[in-house]
Amino acid sequence: MARLRGKCYCKEKLTSAITKYTELDPALRLELKKIVEALSAAGKGVLAADESVSTLEKKFHEINIENNEQTRRDYRQMLFSTEKLELARYISGVILNHETIHQMTSDGSEFSEFLRQRNIIPGVKVDKGLTYMFGTKDELTTQGLDDLQERCIQYKKDGCHFAKWKCVYHVNDRLPSQLALKANAHVLARYASICQSARLVPIVQSEILNTGDYDINRAGRVHEEMLSILFRSLMEYRVYLEGMILRPAMVMPGKDNPKYCLPKIIAEYTVKALQRTVPCAVPAIMFLGSAQSDKEVTLNLNAINTFEGRKPWVLSFCFGRPLRDAAFRAWSGNFENTKEAQLIFLKNAMEYSLASQGRLETNENENCIRSFGDSAG
Repeated sequence: MARLRGKCYCKEKLTSAITKYTELDPALRLELKKIVEALSAAGKGVLAADESVSTLEKKFHEINIENNEQTRRDYRQMLFSTEKLELARYISGVILNHETIHQMTSDGSEFSEFLRQRNIIPGVKVDKGLTYMFGTKDELTTQGLDDLQERCIQYKKDGCHFAKWKCVYHVNDRLPSQLALKANAHVLARYASICQSARLVPIVQSEILNTGDYDINRAGRVHEEMLSILFRSLMEYRVYLEGMILRPAMVMPGKDNPKYCLPKIIAEYTVKALQRTVPCAVPAIMFLGSAQSDKEVTLNLNAINTFEGRKPWVLSFCFGRPLRDAAFRAWSGNFENTKEAQLIFLKNAMEYSLASQGRLETNENENCIRSFGDSAG
């Protein structure tokens, strides 16, 4: 044993900072678990309302209204003020962006408090956007780690209880590269560790983009490799798996691939990829839906939940566009359209809630006929 000035330091090695770091505070573990349990309650999902100003610029241009702080606030208030008791049956949390957290509703309430009063948990997008990764074929990574600790601490004070960060991957015969897979896994693990230290549950969004003509077999292999590398990094960073949520895409062929896959095939490939890679300690997996039509995402989510096999996680939704866009078009910046838009929003939320429980009845062609328990809402 190595000695310094005649003293043995073997005991000090057993009590290193790394060893101590693995012993998470029990109160912190309990708080994170309770937040996850509330977010992943049966039949509930998360609304992603974290669109950037530039994204909303395009949407507002389509309906011929000005994109300013007032109209952005009115749009989000239209969504969040949907009938209080009904909305909370289907939506457990809302991902906000930085601007919305500091905005007030028309009656002077902060949005985070406005949601809390409706039994909906506020969350926040904390990444600072995508950037090209030097040394790759236009692959992407995500910025924002430098001051993340301070921002997470402040967001917790502002009333947020979970966060979202995304990394994305292009797919073809050569991509994603090992460099991109490992670098983004490192970024996501570091993000998750920082969030948990600040008492925020991290939603880990590791997204396979649907651009390209790759088939579902290629998509399945890439998902498995990506998720395997991701969870290795999460373990290396001592991320508390019971206190996080995974947000992947469903396993699907690229949008330019001419072969159509039925929901039962997408469900089979998706569940198989998750079974092979995601530890059962992870409590919830909430899928993206942005690359699919409203009908497709409903049927695919339902098929995943009715697929026979070992599924130790809650399998629900964390949707943006599928939940928001039809209501946004109905609203079109006109206050008189608010009720109509809210009814559309609520109907979509109910459909995805039922799909997350496998309660949609379909025919042989995988078309939705009706939902089980329709009379109960």
